[in-house]
Amino acid sequence: MTGGDPTESGRCCQQSAEAGVRPDGGGVQGVRSGVEAVAVASVDGAVCSPGLADLLRPGPTRVMGIVNVTPDSFSDSVHRGVRQAIDWGIELSGQGADLIDVGGESTRPGAEPVDQATELARVVPVVAALAGAGLAVSVDTVHAPVAEAAIRAGVLLVNDVSGGVADPAILEVVAGSGAAYVLQHWRTPFDHRFDHVEVVAEVCDELARRAERALAAGVAPGRLILDPGLGFGKTARQNWALIDGVDAIAGLGFPVLWGASRKRFLAEAYPGPTEPWERDAAGAAVTALLASRGVWGVRTHTVAEHRAAIAVAGLVQAVGRPTPSEGGGQVVGRSVPV
Repeated sequence: MTGGDPTESGRCCQQSAEAGVRPDGGGVQGVRSGVEAVAVASVDGAVCSPGLADLLRPGPTRVMGIVNVTPDSFSDSVHRGVRQAIDWGIELSGQGADLIDVGGESTRPGAEPVDQATELARVVPVVAALAGAGLAVSVDTVHAPVAEAAIRAGVLLVNDVSGGVADPAILEVVAGSGAAYVLQHWRTPFDHRFDHVEVVAEVCDELARRAERALAAGVAPGRLILDPGLGFGKTARQNWALIDGVDAIAGLGFPVLWGASRKRFLAEAYPGPTEPWERDAAGAAVTALLASRGVWGVRTHTVAEHRAAIAVAGLVQAVGRPTPSEGGGQVVGRSVPV
């Protein structure tokens, strides 16, 4: 998950965003303004940080760089221990990642569960080192104790692929900390069956209901981010449908994080079999498409390609439509005939 100074002594921000339930009970009326004023508690809770406010402020699509401290990630064959994970996080930051997302438990189909002590030993030293180096850091976990320890070590954001279902106490941990919360859609956590029918409508409805629970638990509306959960209990066609339905998901009113990077459905863009790390070009193409629709963020295994994809989307949007009198299109400072 993106960068910014994680602490600023003596300053405290005010959280002013508001949200509510639609009168028809169909979901959450979102936060469309005021998120720039979000407050983020520092590690000791004594001061506030502008880091998260910077991340949530409207602007270009953010890039969340992935750091897996696991031996069994689906995405590559590299087992990164603590030292290697720290180095990789710094590398991703150097490529332009706004946020570094550190995870210590794989959620791929067939992955073995990780005990809490192992997850803590993997995650906390990496988080502490990266946050101590001035990077904005998030933690990828479904467990409340791990989230709590990571927040104490300096994370600004908790990325929960279960959306508060696997360990409901995580909502209270986040609510009491001032950290932000990514609530991802996964209909039944750790169950990879494909049981959606109208996937866009169902994901929107289920995200809205879980967002309501998060708000009821005390998570500040201005610190809530949604994720439609590409690849989590969805077929390839359903993943593409969700991408096509980006505007419907944005209509829930919260910032949205998208995680397409290296996932299996991207293999459909290639003529033959691919390894996960061979799908990066397709992933960057998805990022360009999503960035052109104004999404808040993308979660990626590499960063430079996605930064370029976001820049391409921005350049196209900046051109605008030529008037008939211009006789051509404007392309960043020079005219080209059409």
